[in-house]
Amino acid sequence: MMFKYKYQKMKKTVLFIFTISIFACNRQNCELNVMTFNIRMDNASDGINVWQNRREFAANSIAFYNVDVAGLQEALHHQLNDLKQYLPDYESTGVGRQDGKTKGEYSAILYKKSRFELIATETFWLSENPEAIGKKGWDAACERIVTWAKLKDRVSGKVILFVNTHFDHVGKIARIESSKLLLSKIKQISDGLPTIVTGDFNASATNEAIARITDSSNPDRLVDTRDITPLKYGPEGSFHNFGKIPPEDRSIIDYIFIKGNIQVLRHGIIDDSIDGKIYLSDHNPVLCQLIIDN
Repeated sequence: MMFKYKYQKMKKTVLFIFTISIFACNRQNCELNVMTFNIRMDNASDGINVWQNRREFAANSIAFYNVDVAGLQEALHHQLNDLKQYLPDYESTGVGRQDGKTKGEYSAILYKKSRFELIATETFWLSENPEAIGKKGWDAACERIVTWAKLKDRVSGKVILFVNTHFDHVGKIARIESSKLLLSKIKQISDGLPTIVTGDFNASATNEAIARITDSSNPDRLVDTRDITPLKYGPEGSFHNFGKIPPEDRSIIDYIFIKGNIQVLRHGIIDDSIDGKIYLSDHNPVLCQLIIDN
């Protein structure tokens, strides 16, 4: 199936227009478009929404929304390769969660290599022993990981810390402990850098796992970009199970958090499909336009 830059049949084509400038930077600030995107692992049981039918559509959404950096969840190794084949200006960093190499789902970071230089990157496991490869933590059903990268903007020279994760969908204790570990690790590695955190957290904003991340009494807390944006766009839900969940029953479980000298210009939940049948994923991507201040 060919979807390349052909959006005439898209349901609710998003008129979410960001600044279309590859290098929207100057000495005072640096603009960038950030996405969090659970692309849904390649699963043969997904019917018309199998990866083969979505992969070019998904890649073109990243190009169309001029994404500078994206946190991807559930990406298998071959899915990352597919995206990079369609998106030659992008590179990725991350490892498979089962073996620390290529086996299992990645929490990968996809970035424009013409814009950013990768300075450092690592992955740790959301468990009692974060360095233990392939270890499940607490009451989690699956191995869960965090991949982080320090990226240097080739124009402004600014460096950001970009962190991407996928919390467990079953373990309540695992999600709470993962929140604690995430904040602790960011404090250790950030070196005061502007920090962006993306992920599928499998929890709504009122859940204890998210409440711990955004707790205003905690100096290490993160800020939900949707809470402080001057312009909010799209539905109030990010997980829809390929359109099977009624809009009124959907909730936001995919987030873009920030910490440090970062302004939020816009926040959107992208509810795109082709003829209401083929979706980008079982999740809506979330998109933000940010300014990295001095």
